[in-house]
Amino acid sequence: MSTFLGMPARAPKGVGHLRGDETFPQAARTALANPQLRRNLHHATTTIRNKSGRVIAELPDWQDLRAAGSALKAYTMGNLTSLLEQLEEKVTAAGGVVHWAADANEANRIVTDLVRATGEQRVIKVKSMATQEIGLNEALADAGITPVETDLAELIVQLGDDKPSHILVPAIHRNRAEIREIFLRAMPGVDPSLTDDPPRLAGAARKYLRDTFLRTRVAVSGANFGIAETGTLAVVESEGNGRMCLTLPDTLITVMGIEKLVPTWQDLEVFLQLLPRASTGERMNPYTSMWTGVTPGDGPQNFHLVLLDNGRSAVLADEVGRQALHCIRCSACLNVCPVYERTGGHSYGSVYPGPIGAVLSPQLTGVEDNASLPYASSLCGACFDACPVRIDIPSILVHLRDQAPHPRSEAAMMAAAAYTMDRPKLYARAQRAAKLARIAGRRGRGLPPPLNGWAASRDLPVPPAETFRDWWRGR
Repeated sequence: MSTFLGMPARAPKGVGHLRGDETFPQAARTALANPQLRRNLHHATTTIRNKSGRVIAELPDWQDLRAAGSALKAYTMGNLTSLLEQLEEKVTAAGGVVHWAADANEANRIVTDLVRATGEQRVIKVKSMATQEIGLNEALADAGITPVETDLAELIVQLGDDKPSHILVPAIHRNRAEIREIFLRAMPGVDPSLTDDPPRLAGAARKYLRDTFLRTRVAVSGANFGIAETGTLAVVESEGNGRMCLTLPDTLITVMGIEKLVPTWQDLEVFLQLLPRASTGERMNPYTSMWTGVTPGDGPQNFHLVLLDNGRSAVLADEVGRQALHCIRCSACLNVCPVYERTGGHSYGSVYPGPIGAVLSPQLTGVEDNASLPYASSLCGACFDACPVRIDIPSILVHLRDQAPHPRSEAAMMAAAAYTMDRPKLYARAQRAAKLARIAGRRGRGLPPPLNGWAASRDLPVPPAETFRDWWRGR
C-alpha cells in the first residue's frame, strides 16, 4: 500500500495505446476516408442511443440518481486510501489474497506468476478494460500462456487480430459480414457453411467457447464495482460468459482499477440503476455476478484481487481532472459524441476512446504524450448531459488543453491579449483598431503566418460597426 496514493506517478508511456506516434488528427483522417466504418458506427451508436433514451425516460428521478452517483464517487475519491484498506481487510478475511500493482508491468508480472503457479497454460477472460489498459493478453502470450476472450465482441476483436474501438461494444466497427469472415478464417472448428445471420454467428461462438469453459481451470476478470464494506466484487454483463468464468474455474484472478470502489453495499443500488440504462439501454443487466472471497465447495477455491494504480494516483492529485476517475465505463458519452461517431475508437489511440478517453488517457500517461486528445471534441456538452455520474468532460478538456504544449507564438499572443484586456484604455484602442480586421474577410483570408494557421479552421468574426463602449457613451 505504501507505493499508492503518495507521490503522483504516471503510467508507463505507451501503456494502453493502440497506435504509435500518430496524433488524433492524423488517425481521424484515415477513419473519415472509410465510408463502411462510418456507416457501422452511425448505425450502432444511433441504435444504442435511442434504446437508452427510452428506458431513461421511464425514471422520473433520473437526475436525482445522477446526482447521487456523482456524490458517491466524489466521496469515494476523497476517502480512497481508507476505503482501499477496508477492502483489502474484508477480501483477506473472506479467504482472498490482495496484491497491489503500482503500474502495468507490476500487474502483468503478478498475474503471470499466479497463472504459472497453477501449472496451466490457458486462461479464460471476462471482458475487462483494465486488462486491456495494461496489455495483459500480450504479457500472457509472451509467457507462453494463451488468453481466450469469452465476451462475443472481445472474441471477434481477438480472432480478427484487431483492437477494441468502443468501451461497451469493442467490435462496433465491424458488421456481420466482416464477423463471418473472421470466424471462418480464425475460429477453430467452425462450420464452413456459416452464414452472417446473427443467431448463426452467436451459435458458432457459443460452441467454440463452451468447450473452452469446461476445460480451463484459471479465469481472469475485471470488476465493475468493489464494495469496501464487505469485500464483495461485482461484474455485470449481458451474455452469461462472465458467469461461466466466475464460477467454473479453480482459480480466479481479478484486476481492478483502484477507482472502482463503492463504500457500502447500499451504495451499489444507485449504480445498478444508472449503469444498465446509460450503457445498454436496459432496466437491469441480464447477469449481475457478485462474490466475496472464497466459499468452500462453491466456485473458485483460489481468489486473487490485483488492485491497479497505473497512473490513477496522479489523476487523483489533479483537482479538476480527478473527475475522470468517476467513470463507470458505461460508454454513454461515446454514443452521443459527434466526433466519435465519425472517427471511431481507434483514432484515439487508447483503449479508452471517445470523450472519456480524451480526458482519461492524457492524465494516465501524461498530457505531453497525448497532446492532441483534449482537442478531439467540439465542446458541444452532449457528453456531460449523457454521463450518468455527471462528469464535466468539457471542463476537463479545456483544463487539459491549457496543460498541453503550445507554440511560443500562441503563448505570446495570449499573453498580449491578457495584458490588453487588463487595461481599459488600451483595450478601447484595440477595439477601434479591430475594425481594420474587416479587410481580412471570412475564414482568415489575408492573415499572415502564424495567424493563418489559427484562422484556417475558424470563421473570423466581423467587428460590429459600433462597440458597446461607443453605444453606452452615446446614451
